[in-house]
Amino acid sequence: MPGGSDGTGDVTGCGTAAPPTSQRRNAGADHGLPRMIHFHILQERPEDAVSIEPLLDASFGDDRQQKTVYRLREGIAPLPDLCFVATDDDGRMLASLRFWPILIEDDPAILLGPLAVDPKMRGCGIGRALVRHGLDTALRRGDRMCVVVGEPEYYGPFGFMPATPAGLVLPGPVEPRRFQVLDLVPGASETTRGLIQRDERYALTGPTGRRLRPGATAQSA
Repeated sequence: MPGGSDGTGDVTGCGTAAPPTSQRRNAGADHGLPRMIHFHILQERPEDAVSIEPLLDASFGDDRQQKTVYRLREGIAPLPDLCFVATDDDGRMLASLRFWPILIEDDPAILLGPLAVDPKMRGCGIGRALVRHGLDTALRRGDRMCVVVGEPEYYGPFGFMPATPAGLVLPGPVEPRRFQVLDLVPGASETTRGLIQRDERYALTGPTGRRLRPGATAQSA
C-alpha cells in the first residue's frame, strides 16, 4: 500500500475537532496476525501538527516539497472541513489526510492529499477509510471534482480516472498514470477542463505578510 498521494502542506487553518467516526480493521491481515485495531476518524485539530509532520516525513521523505503538486499547495490554506486524522483508542496518530482548494481554469475543485499512514499501520485499510470519509464529506459539501496524484491501483477503486484524457493539465512534470480525477458530480469533467492552478483566494498571507482567513483574497483582507 502506498503512503499516500504526493505532497505536503501547512497545518494552519485545519479546523476544530469533529465527532469521531470509529471503525475496526484487522491490523494483522497482511502479516498473518489475528490482531484487530479500533481507530477513530476526527477532523484535524491544531494540536495534531506535531504528530503529522513526522508522518509526512516517513511517507514522502525530505524531497516532498520539490514535487509539482506541492506548488499548488505552497502558501495556500487547506480546506478546514476536509482535513482529517485517524487515531487509535489511546489518541496516537495513525494517519492523516488533507484536501486543498484548486482551480481548473476558473472553476473550483479540490486536490486530495497528502495522505500519510504510519508505516506500521499500512495495509490495514486506515488510509482507504480516510479517503472514503473525505470524499463522502466533499460530496456533501457540494464539491464537483477531485484531483489526485497517486497510484491508480490505490485510487482507481474510488472511481478516479486518468486526468489527461479528460482534458486536465498539471503545471509541471508528473507521471501521466498517477495524474487522476474523480467526478463528484456526474459529468463534471465533461464541462470543466484546462490548466490546474492555485486558488489564491485561500492564500495564507496577504501583501503585508498578514495571515488571511481561508477564502479571503489579498484584496479583501
